[in-house]
Amino acid sequence: MKRLLTATDVAERLGVTEDAVYRLTRQKVLPSVRVGRLIRFDEQALEAWIEMGGQAWDGGWRKNTR
Repeated sequence: MKRLLTATDVAERLGVTEDAVYRLTRQKVLPSVRVGRLIRFDEQALEAWIEMGGQAWDGGWRKNTR
């Protein structure tokens, strides 16, 4: 069964604020899913994103485009 994370969970894992998580979600940088009106983050997709090039930078996380 897939575990869905909240923005708070993701912020804690990435070491950023919840606002940064929502901003990166709007920019389509973080993988996310909608559950009704809620935004959630599939734990496996987030871990895969980090392993495949998600990298830290001053404002949070972004996909490695190299």
